Amino acid sequence: MTDAAVAHTTAIAEQAQALLEQIYGYREFRSGQLQVIEQVVSGRDSLVIMPTGGGKSLCYQLPALLLPGLTVVISPLISLMKDQVDALKESGVAAAALNSSLDRQQVSELFSQISRGEIKLLYVSPERLMSLQQMLHQWPLSLVAVDEAHCISQWGHDFRPEYAQMGWIKQQLPHIPVMALTATADEATRQDIVNRLALVNPHKHLSSFDRPNIRYTVVDKLRPLAQLQQYLKSQQGNAGIIYCGSRRRVDELTEKLSAAGYKVGGYHAGMSADERAHTQEAFLRERLDIVVATVAFGMGINKSNVRYVVHWDLPKSIESYYQETGRAGRDGLESEALLLFDPADIARVRHLLDQAENGANPVDLHKLNAMAAFAEAQTCRRQVLLNYFNEPSHAACGNCDICTDPPKRYDGTIEAQKALSCVYRVGQRFGVGHVIEVLRGSSNSTVLDRGHDKLSTWGLGKEKSHDHWLSVFRQLIHHGLLQQDITRHSILLLTPAARAILKGERALELAEPRLALAKAPSRRSKALPQDYDRKLFAKLKSLRRTLADEAGKPPYVVFSDATLAEMAAEMPTRDFELLGISGVGETKLERYGEPFLNLIRDYVDS
Repeated sequence: MTDAAVAHTTAIAEQAQALLEQIYGYREFRSGQLQVIEQVVSGRDSLVIMPTGGGKSLCYQLPALLLPGLTVVISPLISLMKDQVDALKESGVAAAALNSSLDRQQVSELFSQISRGEIKLLYVSPERLMSLQQMLHQWPLSLVAVDEAHCISQWGHDFRPEYAQMGWIKQQLPHIPVMALTATADEATRQDIVNRLALVNPHKHLSSFDRPNIRYTVVDKLRPLAQLQQYLKSQQGNAGIIYCGSRRRVDELTEKLSAAGYKVGGYHAGMSADERAHTQEAFLRERLDIVVATVAFGMGINKSNVRYVVHWDLPKSIESYYQETGRAGRDGLESEALLLFDPADIARVRHLLDQAENGANPVDLHKLNAMAAFAEAQTCRRQVLLNYFNEPSHAACGNCDICTDPPKRYDGTIEAQKALSCVYRVGQRFGVGHVIEVLRGSSNSTVLDRGHDKLSTWGLGKEKSHDHWLSVFRQLIHHGLLQQDITRHSILLLTPAARAILKGERALELAEPRLALAKAPSRRSKALPQDYDRKLFAKLKSLRRTLADEAGKPPYVVFSDATLAEMAAEMPTRDFELLGISGVGETKLERYGEPFLNLIRDYVDS
């Protein structure tokens, strides 16, 4: 690198650092951010893979402030645009969104502002971008950023044709740098993004996929509503998202939780736009603690203080699971991801994939199998996740259910023989529920009417609970000793491998069923101050809520929980001390500094 190039890079770094502190209130960049910013400002295309909450937005927002003209950000959802624009305006940045919520006069005024150079960042949808091709040649364009770029790829889990057509940007505007950003993309997807956007020798940044502040837990889905309510008690007052696999499940679970007294709202594509907007706004403004949703919810949510994500049903891929769990703990504070796992979900999703016109897509089947392997794993969850994303980890994380509460094993040969024999005795014509009833010696009409109380296996397992046997049957399915025929009401069938167990030719080790959620030891995230005043923190949150309501903004847009926790630890009482708190920039100091400083001073003096 020449002396001039070194000097240029140094100047970019110095300017970027100054803006980072002044606008965003942060003292240092996260790993890789500054390198990406330097390359983009120098005019190079780039591909940026960073986990949710890892700081992707800064990688194009800060170059937009350093470059002389307009940065266009292509974003898939109106809610995502609104969230980003609100946060930027709150920090004193001239940003706007061009979408269907604007009338003709507002669009005309926005175009005039762009022509006058008054807008630094413009958010548009991929569909709207197509109509702006001529305008882009007239505007003072400096950068195009494609957010959620996995939508471009045929190998991604959210393929969108409008995204795939955006190769015309480099063809028509070859001198404009293009940046593609996403949270998850395997090697095939990354290469597809580069090819479809026609990126030229792009700078590639691949961050670690590890989110150490998230605790991953998978439990058998035995009594799901009771298990969920037990879990929600431990999360009382925290914000959380519960993902369901269908609209019907969303409606049913929302109704049950609401009846149980939870502040909860539903969200899925079958609801009206007004209903969805109402739920989202209430969640952002902290009027709801919980949103029960399909995967339609979340991509547009920049809420930093979601403390937990629950999956009521098995996601279709590890990419989906990672994206959705990544919506917890964006502020870096301790958070949780809970998956309620029923092995029958694997067969159910596979059956749905098979219903496609040309049969199941091999890529989709591969991704489903990888997700199932994660759920069934007996090794560190984080290692499984990281290995999937080609980031091998050879040390257990200490912050997942396998690490904190290792599964206990026992000789399950006799129990397996009882279970397999019972499946055989009922003629391999019934599902798990009925076979368990027979094993436990039930005298219900279904058992008596079929004469199954006369079978030699009737009552053989009466000393164990229904939930215990349910776990055993699921493990026998995992071991390939039983299979469920989803086309025949999920009846149980013996596999050839079951013969050796029934004849006593080999032993079988099983895991003791987890009939309750184990309480994991508390683990403090690095981002959380080691010691902060909880009472002051609560007062700061209350003040933040009041100020946010007055301004008509979500509370986290004022300050994040992490920023409030640092205030409660450091207790700043003067302007320059408050500026030293991460997340407090000059604009926010001017807008909110006085009330927060007054509260802290009063608290310290009391």
